[in-house]
Amino acid sequence: MSQESIVVLGIGNVLWADEGFGVRAVEALHARWQMPAQVTLADGGTQGLALLPLVESARRLIVLDAIDFGLPPGALRQVEGEQVPACMQARKMSLHQTGFSDVLACAQLRGRYPREIVLIGVQPVELDDFGGSLRPVVKARLDEALECACQVLRRWGVEPVRHTQPPPPLSGSAGLELARYEAERPTEQMAARGGDARFWRPR
Repeated sequence: MSQESIVVLGIGNVLWADEGFGVRAVEALHARWQMPAQVTLADGGTQGLALLPLVESARRLIVLDAIDFGLPPGALRQVEGEQVPACMQARKMSLHQTGFSDVLACAQLRGRYPREIVLIGVQPVELDDFGGSLRPVVKARLDEALECACQVLRRWGVEPVRHTQPPPPLSGSAGLELARYEAERPTEQMAARGGDARFWRPR
């Protein structure tokens, strides 16, 4: 069982606040845990159908994402099997989820759907903040999301091992890693991420 191909995929857009949860989660998983050769950790970003070959290569798939479950902000939920595509199709928050729903549908139509699939999602607080980062209540769930992913991997016969030395960035570049991104980005006021009040004044 443990020799079958496993993909752990984080999807979302790190430039839109809580939309980046899935990517931040898989980055953190990569930073903390060393995986055996049959496990691929992937930053799927917003690549949509370009992720189809990766998904079809997986016998088992874990997806990390921000999902509108209709739950209180920051709530973490794990769904499995047939519930995953149904969940992602029922409440689309953004174009990346539309794209990934299409990926799952295509893989199923082509007879190359993962044998097992698990979605670990968090209920977002804020999405409409370009250049923003994870809200505190969402960021606080990263450790729990990682533990959920590790529990699934152990159930599939894989034992993650703690890194003894920091690995290179998952994306190959440190420019958008969470700590640096939050330290170097402009403030909300400087970047006018909340919009320009001059355009919203009553006339």
